[in-house]
Amino acid sequence: MSDKIKVAVSGNRGSFSEEAGKWYLQREGLDGEIIYSIDPEGVLCDLEAGKAEIGIYPVVNSRGGLVMDSYEMMGRHNFKLLDHVVIEVQQCLVVLPGTNRGDIKQFASHPQAFAQCEKYLLNNFPNTPHVKWDDTAKAAEDLRSGKLSPNTAVIASAVAAKNNELEIMEKGIQDARPNLTTFLLVKI
Repeated sequence: MSDKIKVAVSGNRGSFSEEAGKWYLQREGLDGEIIYSIDPEGVLCDLEAGKAEIGIYPVVNSRGGLVMDSYEMMGRHNFKLLDHVVIEVQQCLVVLPGTNRGDIKQFASHPQAFAQCEKYLLNNFPNTPHVKWDDTAKAAEDLRSGKLSPNTAVIASAVAAKNNELEIMEKGIQDARPNLTTFLLVKI
């Protein structure tokens, strides 16, 4: 096949969905291009619009349980299951460079990341509010671009931190080890 296969992922650059998509392409020996669809609904909409041939989104995590927005979206679209991928997810506490722990006034991330880091957050930041974001990597990008206040900490991947020139205050803040997420690969 001379053309690259387009894979729509539920996330931004640096998301765990991107990691799962790249892993799948490598495993299958496919030359692919990642399309960043931000959320599960976006993945299936991009497939329906012909922007991608394969879609990938998370459905369950070993600590956080079901990814509810994925399940809600699956009832609104027709698709065919191709495969699934399981990857280990390492969550990081990500901040703007120079931010100290005492500067953190809120957290922004996907509800799944909050669920995966629930004990850590309760033990270390018991009264710090959580702001729901569509994607962990998108929260990192929005912190860097100023869409989130500078006293916000994000729970995201090390890759999302690096992509956005953010500082990793702490790695491996997830409560479970291993912290496994299952992703579905689908087509229309």
